[in-house]
Amino acid sequence: FNEEPDTNFVQSSKFDYAVVVVGENTYAEVYGDSSNLTIPDPGPSIIQNVCGAVKCVVVIISGRPVVIEPYVEKMDAIVAAWLPGTEGQGVADVLFGDYGFTGKLARTWFKRVDQLPMNVGDPHYDPLFPFGFGITTQAVKGN
Repeated sequence: FNEEPDTNFVQSSKFDYAVVVVGENTYAEVYGDSSNLTIPDPGPSIIQNVCGAVKCVVVIISGRPVVIEPYVEKMDAIVAAWLPGTEGQGVADVLFGDYGFTGKLARTWFKRVDQLPMNVGDPHYDPLFPFGFGITTQAVKGN
């Protein structure tokens, strides 16, 4: 474990995969009204360092879609955990296969801020992930 791993740490530790958690600080109301829709530092550099070196799942903590398009090609999987509150056990349970994973986007995930506002049916509708995008998996039964 390292809060801000660099590529050398990841490669020298010989990890098979990584779970990278990045995103916004938790909030209610005012902070979510910001027009800054980027992942706060050090999130982008962690994604670049870790996901460029090993297979990775990126868990995004945010109250709204944030800009991830510059990094999405390096990610093997993305979990939009939104603002999960004080307990992350539910997210951990599905990541490690204790329960099946079901998730569908309740809103469109844009590529770039200059695409906003973006709604299904708009002439310029070209999202990174469309409204309703998601997956359903079964629990992994193991030893």
